[in-house]
Amino acid sequence: MHVHVVFAHPTHLSFTGDVLASFQIGLEDAGHTHSVSDLYAMRFQPVIGAPEYAREVRQLASLPIPPDVAEEQAKLNRADAWAFVYPVWWTDCPAILKGWFDRVWTVGYAYAHGNPDWRAMESNLQLRPARKAIVLATAGHTPDLLRQTGCYQAMETTMIADRIGQRAKEAEFRVLGGAADIAPEAWELIRPQLLDTARDLGYALFDPPV
Repeated sequence: MHVHVVFAHPTHLSFTGDVLASFQIGLEDAGHTHSVSDLYAMRFQPVIGAPEYAREVRQLASLPIPPDVAEEQAKLNRADAWAFVYPVWWTDCPAILKGWFDRVWTVGYAYAHGNPDWRAMESNLQLRPARKAIVLATAGHTPDLLRQTGCYQAMETTMIADRIGQRAKEAEFRVLGGAADIAPEAWELIRPQLLDTARDLGYALFDPPV
């Protein structure tokens, strides 16, 4: 199986970068291939321009889309599964990833207003739904604390129900973190366990195998 990963962090020298590396090891150990859109390294333009906006609101799916967007769409269509790896900033993903969704989820490709089957629209490229999508978000707080405040549920709903929705047959949302809630020495003990979890999630991404 082939997995496309969308990575949104300014540096790989971070816990989020280590989560990505561990997840990739799990994919490779399971015999899967993968590709990565490293949004910061790519200098991906997250701001939708006026022509793109006009295309979306006027439902002109037959009009051309920017080359960088078409490239991202093609990467997704070549994959059996998608993974989104990013840090939680103010109860959401970084702006560059939000902008990725704004631009890549184009009308006729990923949605259509008032039309539950966007694939029925005339467009240049249509999304091939993934067998699975997984979100690996890193956070300063633990999942338990985020659930207590309602932040976890809000993030999960936004990513799984809205941004991914019916575009994947199955979706999973995981938060790995907690450094802000515990002493540094305790974090150093938990951190390797969380990286093992990321690796295991990559290894068992298709479980049972498909």
